Amino acid sequence: MTGMPRTPPGAAETVPNPDALEARVGLRIAGALARNSDNLPHDIAERLKVARLRAVERGREMHKLQTAPAHHRQGGTLVLAGPPSWWLRLASLAPLALLLVGLLCIQRSYVDQQVRAAAELDAAILTDDLPPQAYSDQGFAEYLRSPHTVE
Repeated sequence: MTGMPRTPPGAAETVPNPDALEARVGLRIAGALARNSDNLPHDIAERLKVARLRAVERGREMHKLQTAPAHHRQGGTLVLAGPPSWWLRLASLAPLALLLVGLLCIQRSYVDQQVRAAAELDAAILTDDLPPQAYSDQGFAEYLRSPHTVE
C-alpha cells in the first residue's frame, strides 16, 4: 500500500480516534466537493445543496438530543431520562416493605384475637357454677347437645 505510512519496527501502533478519523474523512470529502462544485451541472448542484441542508439540520437535531435534559414533561407527567438512580430503586421497594409490615400487623392482630377468645372462654369456664370436670364428662356433653324442654 503506497498511501499508508509505515510504522517503524518496535514502535507502538496507536489506534486513531474514530471521531477524529470521521471528521478528517468528512473534511476531505467537503474539500473535494468544494473544488469541483463549479464543474457540476445545475441540477446536481441543487440536489447536493438540498442534501447538505438536510445533513446540517440532522446534525443540529442530534446535538439537541445529546444535550437534552435528564427529565422533561410529557403531557401532565414527568418523564425521567436515563437509567434509574439508586434512590429511585430504593423508593420502588417502599411499597413492598409497607405491604410486609401490614401483613405482619394483620397476623399479630389475628393471634391476639385468638388469645383473647381463649382467655374469655377460660374465664367463663372457671367462673361458672359447674366444676370444670363436668365439661370433660361425656354424659354432660351429651346432655348439653340434647334439646331441653322447660316446664
